[in-house]
Amino acid sequence: MTEPTSHVERQIAARIQAAKVKVQAAQERRDELSAARRRGLAARHANKLRNLADAEQRQADDDTGPEAA
Repeated sequence: MTEPTSHVERQIAARIQAAKVKVQAAQERRDELSAARRRGLAARHANKLRNLADAEQRQADDDTGPEAA
């Protein structure tokens, strides 16, 4: 593309560039939020599995505890 020559063309080019920057920033924000969401979901699943394993262990301990013998 050639260099804009008129004042209006330069303003239009500046607005187009500003719009591109805005779109890029919005995309980066969406990508960051998506990554954070995935990390949060993975952490919640890990906690749930850990809690389930702890509950199963407590249940097994209760079943084989001194009272069961």
